[in-house]
Amino acid sequence: MIAIRAALQRISMTRKIYSRTFLMRYWKVTFKRLPAYAMAIYPFIIFKSKDLKNNKRLVNHEKIHFLQQLELLVIFFYILYLLHYIYNLLKYKNHSKAYLNICFEREAFANDGNLNYLKERKPYSWM
Repeated sequence: MIAIRAALQRISMTRKIYSRTFLMRYWKVTFKRLPAYAMAIYPFIIFKSKDLKNNKRLVNHEKIHFLQQLELLVIFFYILYLLHYIYNLLKYKNHSKAYLNICFEREAFANDGNLNYLKERKPYSWM
């Protein structure tokens, strides 16, 4: 796993991508029927209600997903996310456990309370 991470880092975008603010700009959208509090679909963060737009921890969680999406050129993030969810669903036979054990969600939940995490984060930290 470490060798894979090192190889991906060599061929990946440089660390400069994390300091470029234009990549972290996003549009805030509200959708009351959203099945979660928020969802990151680059370059949008969709919120279930307007008041959630000011929740710093939730926004940080979704921004962590933005970086994950950028690392995988967006489309590959969704493919891996879905495959990991299906694998976990077969393994745990429970939606909540399957969702919480997706590698991308584990990283986001573990670090969403650290508002400096996006500055400190190393590429492919979800691995």
